[in-house]
Amino acid sequence: MKTGRARLFETRETTIDVVLASTCLPFLFKAVEIDGEHYWDGGYRGNPPLYPFFYRSRSSDIILIHVNPIERDRVPVTSPEIFNRINEISFNSSLQSELRAIAFVQKLLNEDWLKPEHRERLRCIRMHSVRSDKAIIDLSVASKFSVDWRFLSALKERGRTIADAWLAENFDAIGERSSVDIRAMFDGG
Repeated sequence: MKTGRARLFETRETTIDVVLASTCLPFLFKAVEIDGEHYWDGGYRGNPPLYPFFYRSRSSDIILIHVNPIERDRVPVTSPEIFNRINEISFNSSLQSELRAIAFVQKLLNEDWLKPEHRERLRCIRMHSVRSDKAIIDLSVASKFSVDWRFLSALKERGRTIADAWLAENFDAIGERSSVDIRAMFDGG
C-alpha cells in the first residue's frame, strides 16, 4: 500500500489474511497487515494481474471471467450508481492496460516486426473473455454486499448459464486461437 506496487502471493503463501486483503476495499475496511506491510484489494492495481501467466505458466491461453461490467446501457444518475460505475471503471482500467500490452505484443509477433533473435523472448497469448455485463445489468449497487443464500444461488446459476453459452460457442478456440479481439473490445478497434 505504501508503494502502490502490486504484491502477488504464491499459492503456498495464501493465508486467511491474504484472502481478506484481496477483498479489502479501502472505502469500507482498514488495510490488512501481512508481515509488517499493509494491503488492500489489488483490483485498483491489477484486476486480475495477467503478467504472471506469461512468466510462470506453460499455457498460452488466458480465459478471463469478468465479474465487473465493462459496459452499461444507461448513464448512472444517483450518487450510489455513480460511485459504483467509478469503481467498475477503476477496476477494469488495469485489466484494459494489460490487454492493450498483450495486443501490442501479438501485433509485433503476427506482423513480424521483431528481429529473429528477439522473437523467442515474447509469447503469443490466446485470449478468451467470458463477460457478465448483460447477466448482471439488473443488479443494484447494494447487491455487491448481499450474502443472502438465495441471491448467491441465483447468481451462481446466472454464471453457469453464461459459462455454458460461452463454452458452446468458443470451446474449440481454446488452444487454437483467441476467441476475442481484445483491441476491438477495449479500444473500439
